[in-house]
Amino acid sequence: MNPGSSRISRSLPRWLPSLSLWLMAGLHLLLLASLMMVLGTLSPARADAECRGENLLETLQKDDPERYAEVLDEGRQIVNGQGLFWKIQRAGTEPSYLLGTMHVTDPRVLKMPAGAAEAHAGARMIVIESDEILDEKRAMAAILGKPELTMFTDGRSIETLLAADDLAVLEAGLKSRGLSLSAVSRMKPWMLAAFVASSACETARKAENAVFLDKKIALDAAAAGKPVKGLETLQEQLEAMAKMPIEFHLEALVETVRLGDRMDDVVETMTQLYLAGETGLTIPALKALTPAESGDDESAYAAFESAVVSDRNKRMAERAAPMLAEGGVFMAVGALHLPGDEGLVALLRSQGFTVTAVP
Repeated sequence: MNPGSSRISRSLPRWLPSLSLWLMAGLHLLLLASLMMVLGTLSPARADAECRGENLLETLQKDDPERYAEVLDEGRQIVNGQGLFWKIQRAGTEPSYLLGTMHVTDPRVLKMPAGAAEAHAGARMIVIESDEILDEKRAMAAILGKPELTMFTDGRSIETLLAADDLAVLEAGLKSRGLSLSAVSRMKPWMLAAFVASSACETARKAENAVFLDKKIALDAAAAGKPVKGLETLQEQLEAMAKMPIEFHLEALVETVRLGDRMDDVVETMTQLYLAGETGLTIPALKALTPAESGDDESAYAAFESAVVSDRNKRMAERAAPMLAEGGVFMAVGALHLPGDEGLVALLRSQGFTVTAVP
């Protein structure tokens, strides 16, 4: 943290809304932010690439050490919750590897864990969440194939769905980012959120055509002549977000805009957890920073976990199995897909693979 900083002057739960942070977690499990650049719909106005985010867990540790200790304990109890890089083996085949990624362009994230670059270079095949990110025309066709997943096509708009005070917050927040509400009001909130739920420096890097880790892995493989396969389609990713109630997305969008520059702190917190390989700590940390005030938050989180995490984990594990059975695969997916009883590590083990963390 920066010495003498006064940016966080109150206890964290008072200003960090839970839905916006769950949305942040969801977006780091999807490739929606990159889709915005493919669509070319939004032109970021923030050109300052300086990263100023602070780790909110450090603030929690100082302000509430007991709650901080509880978060650590909860995170450490999540199975397979530590480690980004895993070795996958089955008798009679070459080993494969699994890397947990973060869908950002941060240079710290682009530097893969020790041994990952060598495993990537030696693999016969590269597997990522969606191979459509390699071809902008193909990605565009996938998005336009079901316009109802990205745009309101029934006469509704964000303007007609939000209350006046929330609409004012959203309009002001978009204006500060160089966007006009009228220009994006028919966009589904999860698409718009993919833009606003980004730190200032991440937005600036993407405006300069920087690539996020998953795409870099795929591009490097393609340049080396290796086949690149996807585990799901962009449409399927969008459908995962569409399964959640529109009210959830609208509220999360407004809350995210309200965070303003504090979004940098949220992103930095998630990034530092990622760099530490603490995948199991991410969700407990977000929930601790935004304690539920009613049963609504818990039900919303359950819906998020099912649609955006668990269901997709099962689909990816099922589709990955035949490729992993042949060995020699380097697979890269969002790190939050790895931990837990229904995470990819556990699911692959249930399919008969030996999966061990690479130190």
